[in-house]
Parts: sequence; C-alpha cells; structure tokens
Amino acid sequence: MIKKKVLIFGSTGQIGKHLIRKLTKNNYKVICQTRNSHKAIFLKSSGSIGYIDIQEANIFDIEKIESLISEIDVCVNLIGILYEKGKLNTFKRVHEDFPNILSEICSKYDKDLVHISALSVENANDSLYALSKYAGENKIKKNLKRATIIKPSVVFSVDDNFTTRFMSLLNILPLFPLYYNGNTKFTPIHASDLANLIFNVISNEITSKEIEAIGPEVLTFKQMIEIILKCIGKKRLLIPLPLIFAKSSARFFQMFPNPLLTIDQLKLLKYDNIKSLKGISNFDINFPSKISFEEGLMKYAYNWREGGQFSISHIKKNK
Repeated sequence: MIKKKVLIFGSTGQIGKHLIRKLTKNNYKVICQTRNSHKAIFLKSSGSIGYIDIQEANIFDIEKIESLISEIDVCVNLIGILYEKGKLNTFKRVHEDFPNILSEICSKYDKDLVHISALSVENANDSLYALSKYAGENKIKKNLKRATIIKPSVVFSVDDNFTTRFMSLLNILPLFPLYYNGNTKFTPIHASDLANLIFNVISNEITSKEIEAIGPEVLTFKQMIEIILKCIGKKRLLIPLPLIFAKSSARFFQMFPNPLLTIDQLKLLKYDNIKSLKGISNFDINFPSKISFEEGLMKYAYNWREGGQFSISHIKKNK
C-alpha cells in the first residue's frame, strides 16, 4: 500500500537517487521533477512499477508547479548550483526566487516542504552562493511555518562533483595547492546518510525544524585531501598557496564551462563547515550519520586507482 506521495525537485542528483530508492522501498510514491524526462528515464529502475512518476517541468512554470503540488503530500527541494551560468542559472533565481515560489505554493495548498540548504551559509557574508542560500531559507520561513530546512556539510558519494573531481586531478597532478593552508574544517556526510535523514523527517512528519546534517567526523581540507590520496594509492606534494595566487588560479578556472574553482567558492573556503552552537544536528534527533569519509570513499575510489578494484597492490594494502 502506498503511504504518501512525495514530489522531489532535483531528483537526478546524487541525493535524489539515494532518496528515491529509500522512499520507494518503504512504499512511498515518488514524483520526480526534471528538466528533461528522456535524460531522467534511468530513475524508473529505482523502484517498483507504479512507484515512480517522472514529470518534466520548468521550475519557474508556476501553473505546472501548482498542479504537481496540489496532488502530493510532501515536497522536497534538492535543487542547488555551485556556480552561476548565464543569465537564467543564477544564485538568486535558483537559491532564492525558486524556494520563495515553492514555499508560497506549499502554503497555499497546505503541504509540507523539506528544503535542502547548506551548512554555515549565515556566516559567509561575502559569498554570493551563501547569501543566496541564506536568503532562500528566510523566504521559506516567512512563507511556510511547517517547512523543515536541512543544512548539510559537504555531501559525498560516487555521483558527487567534489571527491570524484579531486580524485581525477590528484591522479595526474604531481602537486596540489592548499587554500588557506588547508585548515578549513568540514563535517562531510555521505549522500545515503543524508537521504536517510530526509526520509526520517518525512516518515516521522517532522516539521518546523532547522537541522544541521553533519557526518561522524570533523576533518580539515588538508586531511580530506590526504584521505583521498590514501584511497587512490597516490602520494602528492601538498603546497599551501598564498591568497594572491589562489585568486589568480580561481579567476582562470572559472572561465571554463565546469570550473574547478571560482572566486566565490574560494571565499567560501575561508569558513569552517561544522555544527554551530545554536543549531540542532541529525545526531540530536536520533538519525546518526554512520559512514566515515574514508569508508565511503573506499567504496568507489578504485575507479581512480591503478589496477582497479582487484589490483594486487590494493589487495595487499587492505589485508
């Protein structure tokens, strides 16, 4: 028996894939919003027949969004961007304007909303990404009292754009720059743990909460790079990069279609990404994050390791 209908915006990303499997396994019907239904067809294999619908919709098509929300029980917003691209794909439109529209419609139809923001954005007041995320949170709080805002630290998995990109770079670069001496702290959380947290929020009907989704350990940026190197079996020279050179490299990288680093992301790297004193975490509401950074990486790092998963060197190291 189907329990509830859950509408997911941003269903094809790493969090969406894990969340869809978790929901359908527990008899929830999932409606997946996507910009291109042909590219999202792979989602159909994430659950039993009849448990997944794919709906093609522009997130600013208010009539279509209203139609979708009117027929569901819970709405989940996973949409976010790391850099701006063109006049339409901007931080303000994606992180502020769309959550504002979404929460207004959810309020109109009396629906619960689970919104994924980001950890510590209230501190980074010189980053356009952070400012837009924080503005989006405030718009939601103003429009919808029953919204739950989840603020994760760095989310990692085989489908991310964080660890996978660094593994590719560390495979070919003889040395690697450390911004701000690699001292910025993170609490990385695996995508499956975050999906479990979202599922528990939905299934336990938790509303009107602000939850900090953190992993089981605090790591500096340097420690994370060292763990990545260990997992792919490489040794590289890690060099602290002065800020003036860091800014120059960011300006260069952000000219590419999919930039490794932008000036805005460089600003974000100044701020620790850890649990605040005022916020509650996933631990506080009894949904512990279990997968450590190294444990999670080891499950897919072999894709970047010499010899692959069953290489002799890897077998010897893990005996």
